[in-house]
Amino acid sequence: MQVRYECNKAARPRDWRVPLRDNQGPLSQRSGTTAAVGEIGLKKTMALDRKSGFCQSNSIFYSKRDPMILPPPNKHLDVTTFISSQPHRGKTAFVDAVTGRRLGFSELWLGVKRVAACLYSLGVRKGDVVIILSPNSILYPVVSLSVMSLGAVITTANPISTPGEIAKQMKDSFPVLAFTTSQLVSKLAAAASNSSLPVVLMDGAQADEKGVKIVGSLEAMMESEQSESRANQRVNQDDTAALLYSSGTTGKSKGVMITHRNLIALVQTYRLRFGLEQRTVCTIPMCHVFSFGGFATSLIALGWTTMVLPKFEMSKLLSAMEAHRPTHLTLVPPMVVAMVNGAKEINSKYDVSSLHTVVAGGAPLSREVIEKFVKNYPNVKVLQGYGLTETTAIVATMFTKEETERYGSSGLLSPNVEAKIVDPETGRLLGVDQTGELWLRSPTVMKGYYKNEEATAETIDSEGWLKTGDLCYIDCEGFVFVVDRLKELIKCNGYQVAPAELEALLLAHPEIDDAAVIPIPDEKAGQYPMAYIVRKAGRNLSESEIMGFIAKQVSRYKKIRKVVFLGSIPKNPSGKILRRELKKLTTSKL
Repeated sequence: MQVRYECNKAARPRDWRVPLRDNQGPLSQRSGTTAAVGEIGLKKTMALDRKSGFCQSNSIFYSKRDPMILPPPNKHLDVTTFISSQPHRGKTAFVDAVTGRRLGFSELWLGVKRVAACLYSLGVRKGDVVIILSPNSILYPVVSLSVMSLGAVITTANPISTPGEIAKQMKDSFPVLAFTTSQLVSKLAAAASNSSLPVVLMDGAQADEKGVKIVGSLEAMMESEQSESRANQRVNQDDTAALLYSSGTTGKSKGVMITHRNLIALVQTYRLRFGLEQRTVCTIPMCHVFSFGGFATSLIALGWTTMVLPKFEMSKLLSAMEAHRPTHLTLVPPMVVAMVNGAKEINSKYDVSSLHTVVAGGAPLSREVIEKFVKNYPNVKVLQGYGLTETTAIVATMFTKEETERYGSSGLLSPNVEAKIVDPETGRLLGVDQTGELWLRSPTVMKGYYKNEEATAETIDSEGWLKTGDLCYIDCEGFVFVVDRLKELIKCNGYQVAPAELEALLLAHPEIDDAAVIPIPDEKAGQYPMAYIVRKAGRNLSESEIMGFIAKQVSRYKKIRKVVFLGSIPKNPSGKILRRELKKLTTSKL
């Protein structure tokens, strides 16, 4: 059955809202109607299949979800102000799951206001970049929201990154100030090229560290009473709010410019998906878009209480669940697998009966893992999703228990998301149940890559379509299935690993003539990097020597776990590595 919509098929803004709700309910419940769609005007009528959301007229898939409500795009508004204005009845925003310290919503917003005033007095202005290098903390959102309230840009660094990796991020983003902890300040100092970089410690003040300049503590900022008034600079919704680093679709790590409007749209997506005032535990690093977009921004607007663990440890997670009775958990696949493997002991030793929803992201879960999880935790539904840093996390999601039964799927397109399936060879637009590259248009799509117009143009076209680099199909009921990766990224424990980065390091070794890196499947991590190596003539370089060489230079999730030696790396006439041939070879050897 088809439903008729009228819309303007010309170019539309990226945050074009479709379909509009009318008194007949959302698209998924209609048997047929005519409705105004879009913000530009009515020109042509198109046939839209209500089951799949696919439009025959323009080959676009439209979200079947109720649309989100967004502020007018020309309204001056920063995401911090938007979040603080959202009504709810929540009392406690964050609980430190280790120390028990609580941060109420009133204390949170007073802290944000005071820290923002202190940052302004230190010279931080609109457009300036501030870096945070810290494990998960109940104060992480205070820093992020304070920075963004000024129209400045927060960039998040992974605490497990090496000084060299952090140095690349700092060289690209050029922060004017940093927040870090006493344990990580030496790593920040080693990465900083600017010996006078001002640093605020998040866990107390100490003597200056060589290479940086300690200018105070976050706790002191939160307790200060700034009498000096500051000039409020107008923040546009299209201004960059956060700069999160991703390998994107082309391999090399790049700064993803996430705007205030992107984050506001994410908040509204969370509102439609989850509702108000639930309880959860944060175990995923807040430097990652999945956690930053949820725990450090969106869930605050919904009045949720978040118990914060500095890192994932199963025993501490279970203790926090028993003590604080969360309703929701957000996990990446290795954590889900760990709960499956330890289910007998968990159910006998811990009371996890408060839990009713697990939100899983970062990589797909197999049907076998989901079925085992549900068998061991029968009162819990597992909601999967799909997203990129470039889409401010989720663009396809599951909302209900019924949707979780579509095994292998990432759910339906999120509110206000449009999708196209494009043949990667011909550029032809494809339809229902046809596999091609997934292109997305949404109010959550990034502004672009920081100081990299070429990469931005390669990833987002002139009409606002983001090319994901993932091979997908959308079935007859609108569910999104990720089949394979066109892009060459490896997903290990939810993190992105660019083969090109590891290959460059390998080729710098004096005994390696050629190298190629591809993923090797792993039940817990999803994938690990493995390397095919061509040794220089007469050299006897071993597998362990190669793995050790890489391990000294990269974060642990980038470490190479397997090495195979070849006489030559298969390549096409233009010299590009034929990774599919290597993947076939890997399959035959496993």
